[in-house]
This record gives sequence, structure tokens and C-alpha cells, in this order.
Amino acid sequence: MGRIICIDYGGKRTGIAVTDPLKIIASSLTTIPTTEFIPFLKNYFATEAVELILIGLPKNWDESDTDATAMVKRAITKLKKHFPDKPIQTVDERYTSKMASQAMVLMGMKKKDRQKKGNTDQIAATIMLQEYLGHQI
Repeated sequence: MGRIICIDYGGKRTGIAVTDPLKIIASSLTTIPTTEFIPFLKNYFATEAVELILIGLPKNWDESDTDATAMVKRAITKLKKHFPDKPIQTVDERYTSKMASQAMVLMGMKKKDRQKKGNTDQIAATIMLQEYLGHQI
């Protein structure tokens, strides 16, 4: 059994979350510079069994593309090229950054830590992954 990894892909930073091997709980893994996205995943996949890659796809409420949609679609093309054996699915990422900010406040995270954009990215990835898991029941 492999994990599911979820990616909140951004122009500068990419947040990553992952499930436990039983695919019950989503946890924040890390935030990396987007330029290190593929090398990071190669290293991670070499040590961990991952059976599915989820990536947040930005859309407007009317389902039209946002300014970031094309960038994420290019990232999906890279993923397919480098990891042809891994299935890739997109997940809705609308409002996950806002939800991540609210979650950090509710968790009692210090303002200084909440202002670190990387924390928001990996928590947004965790929210997307946990929502995906909730729909698999």
C-alpha cells in the first residue's frame, strides 16, 4: 500500500502534504521552492511508496481558468513526463489558502509563523488531501 501525495503548486513555493501508508490521515510534509519540485519528488518517491499524486487545480467559481491554471497544467505535464507510472488527479483548490490561514489562527500559531507563506502552502495541501480522503469513504 502506498501513500497519496498532494501538491499545492505555486509560482515561487510548492506546499506538499502526504497521507500515512493506510491513507487515513493527511499531514503536512514540507514547502519547497518550486524550482526544486521535480528533484524533491524523485528523492521522495525513491524512499516512499506513493500510489497517487493529487495536485490542486485553481479555478474560478464559474469553473473558468484563473491566471494560475496554465502554470499548474504545465506542472502536470512535467509530472507525467517524469513519473509516467504514477496516476495524477486534480483537486479543487478554491479557498484552501484562506482556509489554511484560518486553521493557523485556530491552532494558536503565532502571528510571525502565520506570516510565513510556506506554512500556508503546506497546510493548504493538507486541507486538499484531507478533503479528498473524506470523499473516498
